[in-house]
Amino acid sequence: MSSLPRDLPDFEIYDLSLQIRSGKISPVEVTRAILTRVEALDAKLHSYARVTPELALKQAEQAEKEIQAGDVRSPLHGIPLAVKDLFDTKGIVTAGGMPIHAQRVPTENATVVQRLQDAGSVMLGKLQMTEGAFAIHHPTIPDPVNPWGAAHWCGASSSGCGVATAARLCYGTLGSDTGGSVRFPSAANNLTGLKTTYGTISRKGTMELAASLDHVGPMARSARDVLLLLAIIGGHDTQRLLATIDEQRFDNFLKGFKGLRIGLDEAWISDGVDPVIQRAIQQVKVILAEAGGEIKSIKVPDTRATSSNWEHHCGVQTAVAHQATYPDKAGEYGPALARLIDQGRELKAVDYERIIRDAQQFTREMDAVFTEVDAVLAPVQPYAAPTYEQLAGLASDPEANRRLIQFTSPFNASGHPALSVPIGFTGQGLPVGGQLIGRKYQDDLLCMVGMILQRHSDWHRQVPPGLA
Repeated sequence: MSSLPRDLPDFEIYDLSLQIRSGKISPVEVTRAILTRVEALDAKLHSYARVTPELALKQAEQAEKEIQAGDVRSPLHGIPLAVKDLFDTKGIVTAGGMPIHAQRVPTENATVVQRLQDAGSVMLGKLQMTEGAFAIHHPTIPDPVNPWGAAHWCGASSSGCGVATAARLCYGTLGSDTGGSVRFPSAANNLTGLKTTYGTISRKGTMELAASLDHVGPMARSARDVLLLLAIIGGHDTQRLLATIDEQRFDNFLKGFKGLRIGLDEAWISDGVDPVIQRAIQQVKVILAEAGGEIKSIKVPDTRATSSNWEHHCGVQTAVAHQATYPDKAGEYGPALARLIDQGRELKAVDYERIIRDAQQFTREMDAVFTEVDAVLAPVQPYAAPTYEQLAGLASDPEANRRLIQFTSPFNASGHPALSVPIGFTGQGLPVGGQLIGRKYQDDLLCMVGMILQRHSDWHRQVPPGLA
């Protein structure tokens, strides 16, 4: 095989897969190159909770032998990936960002991890995350560092996923999203990430934060790569969401994109939203319209109740998820997660019922919106990734905190799929994320709309400055 391309770390999964399957690039050589990169860069970035080089090389060697023998399992065969540290991995510690679980070694893989393994992918390791998948990292664990700006937030709980994928320390990953934790790190790190339709991806073997709000979702550097990952992991434990990538369907979609209805609520996306975000959304609107989309003015249901309710909604379910260790081992918890659980334990049943009814009402109203349009265009958050100093102020300001999650958390409550996509940069060079929200069970359509956008823009191809 020829020497590896200099831009190998920047390859998208799709392109790398073609090279591997054609025999032009060796899975073993790729894996060694990325492991070397992890060793060189991650001491400063802290994106990995643990690296598994021996397993990765063993899987890469097996993939290479199978591909050379003509036995190609999937487009992910031989592709180096990593997963968030809340997905069970057989024989490998899965701690969920919690020192209390530092010695927890599962005896079997989570369903989604097993599907990646069955597809022939290479697992580089487990990616760092906030404590228990809530908002803040445990005080004893260093925060991953945003490669676009070390002083800036790298997103919520799937933080290591965002940093590792942006820094080219893996080609793609699986995260989880309970209030925005796939979409926030995707926006902060200039990635594409999908919060899937609730219930369409198995959560078996996935550490729970809030059962009715938790969603598993793929993250990568393009919408096409997200769709590839979705095709592998999708579906319940006994069935698939997508058996494979239907290339013909995408070709037909490109021809039929004209007339696809994209909804835009101008009032909603401008209320307290930074002008740079508003301008970026308008650029996307123009691109999609010129590509043949029909832009329709819509009214999104009021998101204030669902976003205001989110922390209490999550807290009650988190208290249930942690009842085996909390409050008995409360002293081993960080303050943010402990506070969330305490709030959940104290909430009155009548107040929780009101939260549930608000969520149900919002879901019905949002379903009605999708009788008018095929997708809704919105920001991921009202401003680009805040500094950690700005973020600290949110804890004491409930309204500011609500505004941060107003475009993400309502769709965890409603279960609609939502795709975060890069849509530009601030004057300081920070990435800006936009969001496509879709009809339930049309996750692949959102990915294809994202692919249309990325055919007509190059924001998603930009690399963080200063990376070797």
